[in-house]
Amino acid sequence: MAERSLLRVENLTTQFELPSKGFFKPPMLLTAVSNVSFDLREGRTLGIVGESGCGKSTLGRSILRLLKSQKGRILWQGRNLLDLSDEEMRAARRDMQIIFQDPIASLNPRMTVGDIIAEPLTVFEPKLTKAERLTRVREIMAAVGLVPEMINRYPHEFSGGQAQRIGIARAVVTRPKLIICDEPVSALDVSIQGQVITLLRKLRKEFGLTLIFISHDLSVVRLISDDVLVLYLGKVVEAGDCATVFDRPAHPYTQALFSAAPVPDPKLARNRQRIRLQGDPPSPLNPPPGCVFSPRCWKATDVCRTEMPPTEQVRPGQSAACYHMDR
Repeated sequence: MAERSLLRVENLTTQFELPSKGFFKPPMLLTAVSNVSFDLREGRTLGIVGESGCGKSTLGRSILRLLKSQKGRILWQGRNLLDLSDEEMRAARRDMQIIFQDPIASLNPRMTVGDIIAEPLTVFEPKLTKAERLTRVREIMAAVGLVPEMINRYPHEFSGGQAQRIGIARAVVTRPKLIICDEPVSALDVSIQGQVITLLRKLRKEFGLTLIFISHDLSVVRLISDDVLVLYLGKVVEAGDCATVFDRPAHPYTQALFSAAPVPDPKLARNRQRIRLQGDPPSPLNPPPGCVFSPRCWKATDVCRTEMPPTEQVRPGQSAACYHMDR
């Protein structure tokens, strides 16, 4: 049976208004996410990758309406989230949760672990009795690898890996349909990263979760994701099935990004061609005309510098926006 679409994002644009540099000049607009579209099917994991500042976290928070978007649609099970009232959006968030990058900073230091994990239940399931909430909290603590006896301890008493398990428990305690993982392992040691990824994969299977996994670590994204979205300066430059995109990247930026990723095999690492990009990404306050990657692209021609390339299918399960993509 075909997987049904859980979340469809269409031409989403998120901008920030910055103060002008003069009394009589209009405010400046920084476009962090520009015309992003994708379709996320139920039960799958979408990895979102790109350099720092490319709009990954902004996209994730825009989907939850934690940031205001100026254009586009976010279709959640057929309903446009941008059309919902604040009260309707609050109710919808029961099925849409987030795991943050910094596990310690995301937890209230004045609350016990039990209260932190129980807080979503208090908000979204107020009819539960205190005993029922306690039972749910203990069950979810055990599911994420926390000893239930830790329930009355405070966040500062835990390591980074344990704190992230608390954040994961808080996110899944209401049994949501979608969890946005905003670089959830980037602040953790490598050995702990593997444990957290294994835990997320287990919970996805156990609870039927759909994930959006945001990361700059390509090896982690490949390990956990079914599909991948490559962002550059707020735009999608390549998307598709994870295995296809990683094995045969079509866009020059994707090729450069993947060539910089470390590989565990020393022989393969020595023989691999490294693509070194020149310069820094352009400012989102003043993006270049045409293809946003053209100032750093070794394949760029005049058409790249003047016209935005359309998104085209490269092969089944893969698309890219480039005039000179590898097919």
